[in-house]
Amino acid sequence: MEFTVGGRLSIRISAADVGKRVSVRSLTGPGDSAGSFTDTVGVLTSWTDGVLSITRRGGQGVRIAESSLVAGKVVPATPARRRGPAASVRELTEVAARGWPAAETARLGGWTLRAAGGFTGRANSVLPLGDPGVPLDEALAQAGRWYGERGLPVLVQVTTGGGDSDELLAAELERRGWTAERFAVLRTAALAPLADRAPDERVRLARRPDEAWLGAYRRVSSAGSARDALKVLSGGPSVWFATVPGGDGAVDAVGRCAVDGRWAGFAAVEVVPARRRAGLATAVMAELARAALAEGASAAYLQVEPDNTAATALYDRLGFTDHHGYHYRRAPRG
Repeated sequence: MEFTVGGRLSIRISAADVGKRVSVRSLTGPGDSAGSFTDTVGVLTSWTDGVLSITRRGGQGVRIAESSLVAGKVVPATPARRRGPAASVRELTEVAARGWPAAETARLGGWTLRAAGGFTGRANSVLPLGDPGVPLDEALAQAGRWYGERGLPVLVQVTTGGGDSDELLAAELERRGWTAERFAVLRTAALAPLADRAPDERVRLARRPDEAWLGAYRRVSSAGSARDALKVLSGGPSVWFATVPGGDGAVDAVGRCAVDGRWAGFAAVEVVPARRRAGLATAVMAELARAALAEGASAAYLQVEPDNTAATALYDRLGFTDHHGYHYRRAPRG
């Protein structure tokens, strides 16, 4: 990471660069005489009262005292090179929303309010894809009333790590006391390599999930949520469900894929604990990818929590790379 000009460290950012992607080097602590530094890269969301706020790619906010800065510069809004299918954050966010549709939606300017009885954050949160058309506080109040009528908390999904993502909105929400939760990473890969293996007769595909599939998906835990889940899971442009039957009517593994133009979105890939490390997750994804390829898709995406190391390792082996992050902001109580 190069900060020097003529061999000297240089601070080439100011408060005028709020909203831009920056790279800064700072002392690890006030008055650190040992010369220990830390580097931070992200979007500069504020520079107020001698403190810089920077939102990292994964959505985590960092506050740095101006007095501890030793170097800084503006860097490209997105990395110059990114492996995997080319796509903007906006495109993938919209595709992912269509592939996991809420049971009920409402428009608030460029925002979409989504509800599905509380089944998953993606189907029960505000999706901000533009200006809400009213001041932010009024937009949040309107969203609060809409979700309150449905007995749901107010969550706003914010994306991070791209040139068209929501770091500034996240910072505004944080200043209003909205807390961050449920961090995730959206990853992409070429689709064809996922299916580059012999067909696996253990995997059965269907257009709708049956009771066995729903019973194997851990997020479906009650009759009420099962009804809401079915609306979300069965929605989408073209949806496939994969099942690996086990013994005595049990299910060993499940998965879901939503095909939308060139994109195939994978979700709900789960293997029962006793059958893990037997290649079932890879087999499920391969058969779903084969079905998506037959419909003309060429690129794959999925979403994973950063601390799910087992899933991340699997997706690494299958060629998935990080595209951007997102998380939710929850309204303060009261």
